[in-house]
Amino acid sequence: MFKVKVLILGPCQSGKTTISNFLADATEISSGEYHPTQGVRILEFEVQKLGGRGRQNGVEVELWDCSGDRRFESCWPGMAKDAGGIVFVYNPDQPNHDKELEHLYNFFISQQGIKESQCCVFSHHRPHTGDRERSQLGDQFANIPCVRTNIEEDGESVREEFNNFLSKLSLELSDKRDQEELSIMNQR
Repeated sequence: MFKVKVLILGPCQSGKTTISNFLADATEISSGEYHPTQGVRILEFEVQKLGGRGRQNGVEVELWDCSGDRRFESCWPGMAKDAGGIVFVYNPDQPNHDKELEHLYNFFISQQGIKESQCCVFSHHRPHTGDRERSQLGDQFANIPCVRTNIEEDGESVREEFNNFLSKLSLELSDKRDQEELSIMNQR
């Protein structure tokens, strides 16, 4: 089974932990109070029967729910190590979440060499907020798919979008590994 490390990145109170728990089917119960993630939480789970060229039956996911607090910025290089993909999460109803995402983009994409094709954005809306959007993503996110998410109102579409992302990501990473293996064999 193919294994991939996926980072969940975004500003504080954007919904990263809620999305992570939902995707991993974690049973952690929330009291409704906000409890910020300290550093990072790692959730491991399997996703079976991904589509795409029939090469992958499933994926073993190591989901890193990363704190949005800047005081953990010194941990970012360790979080980025061996990351196969990134799901950026922000709440467009919150001012400045777009600016926080730009900062994360500049570190993880521009400086760490993770490709835009290995990323997606979840524009996470809280229930009953309607279509009002205060913050818009900057131009650097133009080539990264952005999906509107709301677990309470349509959780299964959130899971489906994540699985589609995993499918594309696993194919891209598998192709990359195949190319690296061919390169090594051709050097002999």
